Amino acid sequence: MKYLMFVVKDGSTVTEADREAAPDIEKWFADVNGRGKWVIGDRLRPVEDATTVRVRSGELLLTDGPFTESKECIVGFDVLECDDLDEAIEIAAGHPMAYGGSIEVRPFWPIDEG
Repeated sequence: MKYLMFVVKDGSTVTEADREAAPDIEKWFADVNGRGKWVIGDRLRPVEDATTVRVRSGELLLTDGPFTESKECIVGFDVLECDDLDEAIEIAAGHPMAYGGSIEVRPFWPIDEG
């Protein structure tokens, strides 16, 4: 099953101990990729470069930058191919941003499934 990992910078206070405990991103990637679990992923440009798209009453509405006031922003993503949610959680827990931000893990929901 495929899982999407949102890598989230949450603006919370990160302790020095958390920073020191965070694994190295290159080692995390080498492990996950070496196990054949990583499908695709990348960093995202800052929220200031975002464009929010809405259509209301037939009119296209574009908003530059983040639409809502938030201390959280998605800064990257990874798509994983895992046996189950437990494996996806184990991989997410090893990501450095789990120590200084958060990782949201969400299973794909194929279109052909109701």
